Amino acid sequence: MSRPPTFLPPPCTRADVLRTSRGDFAVLDARPEHGPAKGTALLLPGYTGSKEDFIALLEPLAHAGYRVVSVDGRGQYQTPGPPDPDAYAQRELALDVLAQAEALDSGPLHLLGHSLGGQISRAAVLLDPAPFRTFTVMSSGPAAIAPGQGQKVQLLSEVLGTMEMAEVWDAMRAFEPPEEAETDGEDLRRRWLLHNPVQLITTGRQLTVEPDRVDELAAVQPLPKHVISGERDDTWPVPLFDDMARRLGALRTVVAGAGHSPNTDRPGETAAAIAGFWSRH
Repeated sequence: MSRPPTFLPPPCTRADVLRTSRGDFAVLDARPEHGPAKGTALLLPGYTGSKEDFIALLEPLAHAGYRVVSVDGRGQYQTPGPPDPDAYAQRELALDVLAQAEALDSGPLHLLGHSLGGQISRAAVLLDPAPFRTFTVMSSGPAAIAPGQGQKVQLLSEVLGTMEMAEVWDAMRAFEPPEEAETDGEDLRRRWLLHNPVQLITTGRQLTVEPDRVDELAAVQPLPKHVISGERDDTWPVPLFDDMARRLGALRTVVAGAGHSPNTDRPGETAAAIAGFWSRH
């Protein structure tokens, strides 16, 4: 589970609702304090995550001159979702991304997706790349997650089908290391309880069966691409990110000292790498 350093947005950010043709989405909207923005970015979180996963990036990216909008997808945290599994099919979530881009009405966007959000973002780009100026894939591999992680996701899905969200939370915490179980508990618990379990079950399965679509993405030209990850990752082996960047002809960034969530592990270095890429395009 991603662990944002805080759930309190920085002063340059406001919590808002983005109204789109496909419904309303909860967002955090960060803007430069002085002068017009150099560009606008749309950030999508990963599995079990939320817009708050990017909180530590919002201020440095805004200071670099960008408007940055991080979003809860349908069924995530503060964006409600229906009980119908079909509503969380990858194509439906990708169409949501395109609707969000249209609603921001700011010209071509810098698109960034973390983990599951990277694969949903990729699906959106493959449907229609026109709304996007650049595409950054953060800790999101070329295909299905590693087998060990897939087993964990499958187990979680089975439990979500038989237990209440609060019961599942208590069970997960019981198996966490003590130092993790004692941190950020109430904020994380509140976020977990607001996630739609059908969304978690459906997108969890997507992570275990996602095909390799790197060649399709590489054919989307001209669209500058960036593959960024930590130096270790237990969801996809790091060499897969290296190979994916090579196949895409993409910029490759490895954030030293970071794991699966460089956005929370090393936000300063991660923001600098992202802003540097954006500034070149």
